[in-house]
Order: sequence, then C-alpha cells, then structure tokens
Amino acid sequence: MIRVKICGVTTIEDALLAAELGASAIGLVFWPGSPRVVAREQAQAIVAALPPFVSAVGVFVDQQDEAAQIARETGLTVVQFHGDEPPGSYRAFPVRVIKAITVRDASAREEAAMVPAGATVLLDAHDRVTRGGTGRTIDWSIASMIARERRVILSGGLNAANVADAVEAVQPYAIDVSSGVESAPGRKDPVKLRALFAALRAADCADHAELDI
Repeated sequence: MIRVKICGVTTIEDALLAAELGASAIGLVFWPGSPRVVAREQAQAIVAALPPFVSAVGVFVDQQDEAAQIARETGLTVVQFHGDEPPGSYRAFPVRVIKAITVRDASAREEAAMVPAGATVLLDAHDRVTRGGTGRTIDWSIASMIARERRVILSGGLNAANVADAVEAVQPYAIDVSSGVESAPGRKDPVKLRALFAALRAADCADHAELDI
C-alpha cells in the first residue's frame, strides 16, 4: 500500500488510530495561523506515543529557525515547510525536509524543480490564508507530470471517495490527508480514517490481482 501521512493531528488517540490503520507518518502543525495548531507539550506527548517506524512530521510556515529548535525539543524526524521559504534556507537543514508547492497551473513544474534534490516535494492546493487543509483537489495531470520528474507527496482534497483515483492518476511516492478524514479541524473521524485506508487497500488488492492475471 502507498505511504500515507495523516496531517493536522492534535491528539494521541487520533495519532495512534492512524498508525494502527497503516499511516507511515503523522503531521503536527506548529503554524499559529492554523486551526490545527498544536502546542509543543502536545506534540511531545504525541511523538512519544507513536510506535516504531511511524514518522513525526512538523509543519511550519516561514519558521525555519523555530522549526529547528522545535524539531530538537519534540523529536520530529521530518519538517514540512508550507510557506515561501527560499531553497537556501533549508538546503542544509538538520532533519529531512518536505517542501510544499502550491499547484495553480503548469508553472508548478518549474517551482518543484527549484526544490533541492535532498528535499521531497509536496503538492497541494493554493490558499494564502490556510496554507493547507483546504479540502480542494489539485490538477492531477500537472501533479502526474511532476511525479514523473521527481519524488512527490500528493495532497489536496483527498478522501475515501477519490483517493484510489488520485493515486492511479498521479502515481505519487506518498499521499497526505488532513481535512478529508476530519469531523472538525484537528479532530480526525475514525469512520473516515478507516474508510480511507480501506479504499487504499482495496485499490492495492485490485492492482495486485491485475498483475497476477
């Protein structure tokens, strides 16, 4: 099954359920402008509760200096920059980096190409206010072109109803889901979470069945 990051987690319970269902990573938002923001103490507790092999990803918006400190204090293994950070500001960052690129049109290919090779590109919908978690899908044809050029994480409006089609169309390295599995911002819905992973497993089984024919 494809790698899955469940983002905007604010409770230990939601983090553990996502991990149990098969999430490879949990996203913790540290940007004060987000309705899903977590305090450092919350983040430390969530990270400490995660099982082995599940990554803790901190999401930041133009907070490079703060991100390095928070990563050390909370045990983050990856940081995700979701602002206007220039490549030089995170090229030699002390932990692995995901750089979000907003997909408005085909110019996103040029923007993605500017991200250093050591960072992974995340493709998301454009919103200068929320910076993610919009519930809006992006143009999968553009995302597919970028995915053929470098490793990408697909985000933007993914849920149980469309995730299989999205993965088939784009063939990303991983997916990132937030609002599509929520009952409210920062509160994950167990039914929606289970439905998402069930849809992914069903698609995975169908792909393997085709290969066996």
